[in-house]
Amino acid sequence: MTTNTKYSFAYYPGCTLSTTAKQLDVFARICAQKLGIELVELENWQCCGAVFPLGADEVAPKLPAIRALAQAAKSGGKLITLCSACHHVLKQVNHQAQNDKDFLNTIKTYEPDLEYSGQTEVIHYIEMLRDYVGFDAIKQQVIAPLKGQKIGAYYGCMLLRPSSVMQFDDPENPRIIEDLIKTLGATPVTYAYRNECCGGYRILQDQEQTKKMSCNILTSAMDHGAQMLLTACPLCQYSLLKQDSEMDIQYFTEILAEALGIEGGENG
Repeated sequence: MTTNTKYSFAYYPGCTLSTTAKQLDVFARICAQKLGIELVELENWQCCGAVFPLGADEVAPKLPAIRALAQAAKSGGKLITLCSACHHVLKQVNHQAQNDKDFLNTIKTYEPDLEYSGQTEVIHYIEMLRDYVGFDAIKQQVIAPLKGQKIGAYYGCMLLRPSSVMQFDDPENPRIIEDLIKTLGATPVTYAYRNECCGGYRILQDQEQTKKMSCNILTSAMDHGAQMLLTACPLCQYSLLKQDSEMDIQYFTEILAEALGIEGGENG
């Protein structure tokens, strides 16, 4: 396994990837190490809350994100996260810290000693693969290419919106996950519902609505020839798996590990 470290980043795993989906986090760490990336988990991180509160006066729920961002600012200023929900909350809170002085003043009433004004760069793990490792470099380390597999990228809503803040990819026609799929040797499948919400956040309140929304995604992907859907959100994966579809639903770190020949990867 590659041990030469090219980059070191502060790392925020989030709650789901530290508990029920821990194996997905394990794959992320092992893949990063193999690709020359050191992920240094933040000490004493707290749950980001999973949802960005829209009320301007809702400050307390954003404190865990601010604390994580401030800690990362002291250790290189770049914070990697693996979950699209965590990524969404951290990036939204960071944007508010950069643009809302009243917000920062209110933060001071809770955390008088906290010095932070948006210095940290929040980076999704997939962005790290593209922008720091490089897809061409990853391709050179693929030892079990996913040849013959037709895979649909499922972005969902949180990676892309609001586009002015997230700046993850083109909100209408993203390509980053498709480019990763090609890098790993598979064929990406483009389908109509890849950017639509799966309804996961309503799964406890309205299971029928969530089922309808998730089934629209699955049907659209299957109609376009996809054999697998690739997601970057544990809740999206859970919501899609609940529909008992024949579609294979995988987290992106699973097939990354498989293609890199890491034991325990999707079919490894």
